[in-house]
Amino acid sequence: MRNNIKITAAAAATAALALGLTACGTSSDPKTSSAKGASADTSKALVVAASPTPHADILNFVKKNLAEKAGLKLEVKEFTDYVLPNTATQQGQVDANFFQHKPYLDDFNKKNHTTIVPVVNVELEPLGLYSKKVKSVKEIASGQTIAVPNDTTNEGRALQLLAGNGLITLKDGVGTSAKLSDIKDSKGLKFKEIEAATLPRALNDVDAAVINGNYAIEAKLSPAKDSLVLEKADGNPYANFLAVKKGNEADPRIQKLAQLLNSDEVKKFIQDKYQGSVIPAFGAVKS
Repeated sequence: MRNNIKITAAAAATAALALGLTACGTSSDPKTSSAKGASADTSKALVVAASPTPHADILNFVKKNLAEKAGLKLEVKEFTDYVLPNTATQQGQVDANFFQHKPYLDDFNKKNHTTIVPVVNVELEPLGLYSKKVKSVKEIASGQTIAVPNDTTNEGRALQLLAGNGLITLKDGVGTSAKLSDIKDSKGLKFKEIEAATLPRALNDVDAAVINGNYAIEAKLSPAKDSLVLEKADGNPYANFLAVKKGNEADPRIQKLAQLLNSDEVKKFIQDKYQGSVIPAFGAVKS
């Protein structure tokens, strides 16, 4: 059994309440916050919030195989949603998080007045279209229902995937912020907006679903083998990264973890374990 700490409902409520009470008091002075990060107590464990797969898996590989030798104490807290890791990071309940991509973070910061910033890219989880009722995109026909993530950035990402594979036509210029209302031609298809984490369980109730890579893997789906269509890695803006509250980037523990997450050992771990279902988002380390 992995020695992780899973967030409880009570702690979740506390995190949400704390954010509502104190978000307006966040310091925006870069000199003050940077000094705070640089002066962090390096003898304390670095606590990182992460989605279970693949994020916590990658962190646990670092913890088990690399951290001790690098002089880093690492603690991993698993979260199963896309909100609490950021609120916990903002409020200092954890030191960092690893679960999200830049379009999602930008939208989250804007809506919640948080100041989370990326530190280093680690991996990409290609978004895919899955089905238990059809075996190819060509079999998806008018009148059938496709489920998509209900959060702003991943819904736009899902609609772009569908448009890129000829299932819908979007209005010109909508980009990754596309919404269902931006569909110019649905080609007779129906759509159901569902929370990203529950999309794999919805596969029995819809004809197809666009599912985030991490949730697909947790549901024992192989993005590389089971998807009808899969995002391309080239030029993809959705790399997942280590993130911290602004000003904590200079924390020596954060810098050390960033180096480990971009190491050759982690790159090989991702390639060997996920076989193309998760892709390293960094190059080989130069010696």
